[in-house]
Amino acid sequence: MRRVYLDNAATTPTAAEVVDVISDQLTNNWGNASSLHGFGRQARAKLDEARHVIAQSINAEDEEIIFTSGGTESNNTAITEVALRNKSKGNKIITTKIEHPSVLKSMNRLEKMGFEVVYLDVDQNGLISLDQFKQELDDQTILVSIMMGNNEVGSHMPIQEIGEILKDHQAVFHTDAVQAYGLLDIDVKRDKIDLLSTSAHKLNGPKMMGFLYKNSTVNFDSFIVGGEQEDKRRAGTENVANIAGFAKAASLLSEDKKQELQTRYAGFKQQIIQTLNDNEIDFEINGSLDSNNLQHVFNIWLKGVSTYVMQTNLDLAGIAISGGSACTAGSLEPSHVLTAMYGADSPRIGESIRISFGKHTTSEDIDYLCDQIVLIEDRLKKMAKM
Repeated sequence: MRRVYLDNAATTPTAAEVVDVISDQLTNNWGNASSLHGFGRQARAKLDEARHVIAQSINAEDEEIIFTSGGTESNNTAITEVALRNKSKGNKIITTKIEHPSVLKSMNRLEKMGFEVVYLDVDQNGLISLDQFKQELDDQTILVSIMMGNNEVGSHMPIQEIGEILKDHQAVFHTDAVQAYGLLDIDVKRDKIDLLSTSAHKLNGPKMMGFLYKNSTVNFDSFIVGGEQEDKRRAGTENVANIAGFAKAASLLSEDKKQELQTRYAGFKQQIIQTLNDNEIDFEINGSLDSNNLQHVFNIWLKGVSTYVMQTNLDLAGIAISGGSACTAGSLEPSHVLTAMYGADSPRIGESIRISFGKHTTSEDIDYLCDQIVLIEDRLKKMAKM
């Protein structure tokens, strides 16, 4: 049976070049980067080299990169520690209704501590209103956390505009760039971003690996306490092998390569739309086809077919897709993203699938996906008539 992987927003296959780097480091450079002897200095040199590669990828300074276990830790650290450090300046935080659970649950925890959290609405394209944002921003606001690109519908938030609004404000600006890093052009200086979270496994790197960019003007205590690694900003012995692998994954994605991937993924979307239309499949797109969006994420409403039924039948055909965020897989709760976009009563919430492309996805994979959707729809219609 043919197997097609179209759940790259959940995770991506580790690149062969990344595996080679990790294997080499585990075999030949296994010292503790905090040790002062030769083995430690060798590990430290690789750590410093990787930090420089990562910093250059977002136009940051080397010392502004903190290596973490991934997006969840980076988001928890940025949100919780900034709020606690700045509570004497105010208690208001602004975010959106469609953030990743690691952001929303951090916000929920802060609300229990007495902080006021404002959850901005989004329209049917998955975008906030800058007017509403400006109305909510006041002298009590100490933190703004708005994701760069949504993991379920691919909407690209107006990050540059938000950064410009906040440039003379006391609020610290954090963005969850887990889905966007490696696909969009990110410049933390240009966009006036104070904190930025990433995760390596979204761009063909290793799991349990990420970084938090922290502007040198922002200060807070280490979220994880213990040793003095990462310049006292993140305790725990650095995983030099995975950090080197992350740097390798980042180095494989030049600006030209990012644009090439975005263009190819946009083409896959058009291929799906054309084929489903040709076969008279009743569907609608969740979100928009705006060229500024994350093109690797494609969320569609297949009218009258439950998410679970379509996902299960595609899995039986060897095709991996999802019904939403991988971090809420198995949950009986409806997609909070689609709920925010279309309302709790919309049939889209229970009849939509997320298709997400990766650098190994081919046009033939898309043909096979579309063929199977058509076959499944036809089979379900025949069963309904029995």
